[in-house]
Amino acid sequence: MEEEIVARREKGGFWVGLAAAVFYPLTGIARRVYVGDEKVPRQGPALLVLNHISHLDPVVDAVFVHRAKRVPRFLGKESLTRVPVFGKVFVGSGQIPVSRGSAAAGDSLKAAHQALQEGKIVVIYPEGTITKDPAGWPKESFTGAARLAIQNDVPVIPIARWGTSQLFNGYTKKFTPFPRKTITHSVGDPLDLSAFRGGNTRSASKLREVTKVMMDEVTRLLGEIRHEEPPTAKPGEPT
Repeated sequence: MEEEIVARREKGGFWVGLAAAVFYPLTGIARRVYVGDEKVPRQGPALLVLNHISHLDPVVDAVFVHRAKRVPRFLGKESLTRVPVFGKVFVGSGQIPVSRGSAAAGDSLKAAHQALQEGKIVVIYPEGTITKDPAGWPKESFTGAARLAIQNDVPVIPIARWGTSQLFNGYTKKFTPFPRKTITHSVGDPLDLSAFRGGNTRSASKLREVTKVMMDEVTRLLGEIRHEEPPTAKPGEPT
């Protein structure tokens, strides 16, 4: 009986189904490799923390989470809600708009907190935008993900993804489907952040430290995918 419950797909409704019908064929143009995907909880809340290298990331990451029988909730730019057709899918499928640089910016985190409290999967890119590092390594990150991570006692799972920027380069706008690319997701073990969850969870220094712990593990996983040694300093940091 327990195995049947774990295997049951989380219901997403019409808009999630529509997104899946569009996204699955799109991601089918590349080979998919999933390493450790069994670590994504099949039920209950979790915060998935990923690097960001291409505008295609949300599409392939949504399919990745959906194949784990879960419905992903992404934090995305509020402007996406105004894109014809896609905006309706974004809102209808329960995604979380972020109003950057405005008084409403904090509301997105409140919505993400609420989603976690309701047992949902929340996907976040701490870098905020795709990395500007020419080599594709993670850049300096914002602390919103750290706030979610230590103010909610939920699994925080680091994930590295590689291959999407070879398919679509967000800065040159070059789409290169051939030769066929491979997109790899590597899932790490849930991070032990228990030491950070006590005391002042809004401390700037604590949030920066938690951000470093999360992104260091994402970067390590990325290095394993690429078979390369990550740089000792992130883009923008002094070497």
